[in-house]
Amino acid sequence: MIYLSHFDFPHIEQEYTFLMGIKRTCYDTFYPFQTISKRGLRCMDFEPVTILYGGNGSGKTTVLNVIAEKLGLERDTLYNRSNFFEDYTGMCDFELENRIPRGSRIITSDDVFDFMLNLRSLNDGISRRREDLFEDYLETKYSKFQMKSLDDYEKLKKVHSARTRTQSRYVRENLMDNVREHSNGESAYLYFTEKIKENGLYLLDEPENSLSPARQLELLNFLEQSARFFGCQFIIATHSPFLLAMKGAKIYDMDEEPVDVKRWTQLPNVRAYYDFFKQHEREF
Repeated sequence: MIYLSHFDFPHIEQEYTFLMGIKRTCYDTFYPFQTISKRGLRCMDFEPVTILYGGNGSGKTTVLNVIAEKLGLERDTLYNRSNFFEDYTGMCDFELENRIPRGSRIITSDDVFDFMLNLRSLNDGISRRREDLFEDYLETKYSKFQMKSLDDYEKLKKVHSARTRTQSRYVRENLMDNVREHSNGESAYLYFTEKIKENGLYLLDEPENSLSPARQLELLNFLEQSARFFGCQFIIATHSPFLLAMKGAKIYDMDEEPVDVKRWTQLPNVRAYYDFFKQHEREF
């Protein structure tokens, strides 16, 4: 499925005209101006799976953030947004092949890390509450309580509960269970499978972070199936050779000037893996 078919970025002359019109000199950066154009990237055409490949500073994340901002996609965490982001995205244009479904979103590494930290924070809070309930149980059970009016009814129920239950049962009935924690890789993989639904446009920024090779292969299969059978379109920034090998993916090499479309086997990062394992082939 293709929702976003084409996206235009401002050409360098547009950027120059805008920047020359700014009278104030108090800015150290005009990001995202001069970030994408310096790569000679003027436009992108998209397939059901499109991949942005490149090293740090190549502009992959900037491209994803610009597209997400222009399309108004959902996101969970803040990003590197400057004073000039609206000016820049106002100069961008796009073409749709199909209406973008509700729930389409951008997913970044920060989203995944925040998700894992929130789980840990929630469990820490539950553990602290459990200790408080242990003390509350003893104080309530052995308190010298006498009901004097209907206002004391709730207190009476609490005392009755403590005196007719064991400490462990009392705590369990008044406290939610800990959320099951997984390894970082398991949590990251679960986050993607929970956020990515049928029929949506998804921008993924280096989804391989925190994932072992085996988990990356699981994610590869999940994304391929989602694109092939469940109406999803993906635009992915990645270094992972596993994700770069995704069937039918169109790959933009952001390290080239100008940016060029390549096969995954032509990419230097993939070639480095190939040469390394070829060198140690006999050890296998």
